Amino acid sequence: MNNPVPTTCMRCAVGCGHLTGTVDSGYGIGGVRGDITHPTNHGLACARGIEETENPGGTWVTRPQVRRNGELVPTTWDVALGRVINEFRETLSDSRDGLAVLGSGQQTNEAAYALGKLARGGFGTKHYDANTTLCMASAVTAYYDAFGSDAPPCTYDDIDDATTHVVWGANPAVAHPVMFQWIDESGAANQSQLIVIDPVETETAERGDHHIAPEPGTDLALARAVLARVSERGDTDDKFIETATTGFEAVRSALPDAEEAAATAGVSMHVVDMLAEAFDDPTLLYWGMGVNQSVQGTETAGALIDLCLATGNLGPGSGPFSLTGQANSMGTRVCSSKGTWPGMRSFDKPAERQSIADAWDIPVTRLPDEPGPGPVGVTQAIEDGTVETVWAVATNPAAGLPNASAARDRLRDAFLVVQDPFHTDTTEFADVVLPAATWGESDGTVVNMERRVSRVRPASRLAPAVRTDLDIITTIGNAIAPGLFPETAPEPVYDELASLTAGTAADLSGISYDRLDDEGAVRWPAPTAKSEGGYQYYTDGEWSFRTPSGRARFSTGTHNGVAEPPTESYPLTLTTGRESDGYNTGIRSRDKQSDSLVVARINPDTIETLNDDLAGDDEAEIRADAAATLASPRGSVTVQVTADTAVPTEMVWLPIHHAATNELTLAATDPRSNEPNYKQCAVSLTPIDVERTEERAIQPNETST
Repeated sequence: MNNPVPTTCMRCAVGCGHLTGTVDSGYGIGGVRGDITHPTNHGLACARGIEETENPGGTWVTRPQVRRNGELVPTTWDVALGRVINEFRETLSDSRDGLAVLGSGQQTNEAAYALGKLARGGFGTKHYDANTTLCMASAVTAYYDAFGSDAPPCTYDDIDDATTHVVWGANPAVAHPVMFQWIDESGAANQSQLIVIDPVETETAERGDHHIAPEPGTDLALARAVLARVSERGDTDDKFIETATTGFEAVRSALPDAEEAAATAGVSMHVVDMLAEAFDDPTLLYWGMGVNQSVQGTETAGALIDLCLATGNLGPGSGPFSLTGQANSMGTRVCSSKGTWPGMRSFDKPAERQSIADAWDIPVTRLPDEPGPGPVGVTQAIEDGTVETVWAVATNPAAGLPNASAARDRLRDAFLVVQDPFHTDTTEFADVVLPAATWGESDGTVVNMERRVSRVRPASRLAPAVRTDLDIITTIGNAIAPGLFPETAPEPVYDELASLTAGTAADLSGISYDRLDDEGAVRWPAPTAKSEGGYQYYTDGEWSFRTPSGRARFSTGTHNGVAEPPTESYPLTLTTGRESDGYNTGIRSRDKQSDSLVVARINPDTIETLNDDLAGDDEAEIRADAAATLASPRGSVTVQVTADTAVPTEMVWLPIHHAATNELTLAATDPRSNEPNYKQCAVSLTPIDVERTEERAIQPNETST
């Protein structure tokens, strides 16, 4: 490997340190391996992180493009930026909320901070969000409810010390392979156990000691059944509840009957009791999108936190641990001004708004007084005429939003600017496309899911017509709001961000580029150059939470049904999940799937039952390894059926990475977090004329209506 450059893997939020090699000529990465000196992974690395860093799939955007006479054509940066700036100015002259900005958990902290500063302090729009809301917003809201601030209290250091590992609605064996190796090793130790809760027998479930398969969308019912049994059995940690929490009597009085809740979840009381007993030992409770992506995602995440609080599983070796997907989702939460001001300063507090306005040297009246409606709400605002222009940065809403066909129709009606390293479903109908740098080409910092800040460094030169996200954002910003970015290089932008977090829950002020060069990675809060965050809210045996009372708060949500129950016309339930060789909406991994149908995993008994219903029609039959039509009330797609006993009966499983999947999903959202209900909707499966498969299939880069 030539001239290895230390950096951070950007595939997921584990935050592994990598060494990336340079190439002798041209552009690109000349080899990738784990960095044994990095304090997060100590040299471990997963194959997909290495492959997608060195050889990503997808089609690169190599020059700016503008749409002329209905076609995207190459142009210069001056022409492209001139068009963007003129359109932004025209929109803002009518309404500051007419310009929407969609960011990403794949940007550096510096770029995400700059984009938020421009959206909120330069444009003043409330229509600003990021794709991190699509995966983590419910967990974020639940953390604020319970602890008064965001982020898991625990760290990777606690994995070895836990006795019980409960993985709920997540598949870290696929999504977070390095972290799962630690969990798996700890769970395999003497007297330890790994319990996996997922409707599907996932790769993680295959490694577990116990697999619990609730009905899709009933996680809250199961969590409340477990807490009810913990309470009935007298297994609550009364001392911890009395000294460190508030609201337990309210949640106890709101608990459903354990047997009824278990029946709703489709599990036996024996299973409920086994899970209740597991919390007797030091327990880490991990959860993921199977919990968050629900109309009751916030309440369900809150119920999982309640299980930890009620059993005293808060402290080293235990606690609630949400698993973050995108590499810098945590950084986006800290620095982007998406749902809070930098440092997790509250939108609701006038003093915080004023401090941000003073730091940015803008009138406080320019700052919006509400965070906005979330990504789904942003696109819906196009339809009602509120939003005229959309700027999508490192995100692919045309494929990633639920009910994607409706989302695309709305995006087509806006003036659309897309900033991305790759051609995506969204660039297909953009008015301007701006080529941006990707992993291995950008300089800055990121934050992993356990709050560790680390550096990303370029190992490749930029192609002549490609610019970094930060460069593009600050150039547009200084044209729209002159002087908004007095400094445009990564390090001084980071220093500005860090200074704004001083004294906050997410204090970065003691973390500098120089310190990261010396130490590799540092966990926040770090108010001094020698300090580093550990287990949150716990110091010298004392608990102190960032709530008005200083205590952790219980929640009272209970299950109130699924968002879209099956019907006679749509008798099956669709759920979605990750594949080991897919990345987000598949842009970086489409070389392996771009010409293929989306694969639908279905239990063979379900196929047999559906075919029994078709009896008498000799021509119509659903067959494994053949095409069929999968439909929801929002649309239909052609799928390749695969028989799989790991999927329960009456369910269909699709990967999140294929563009066809979100043709079917439901755009209903959690009323508090704005996170969509991706994990459950009603569908039907019917035979298809095989000769028309190619004609009817929705391919990843199509934009069919």
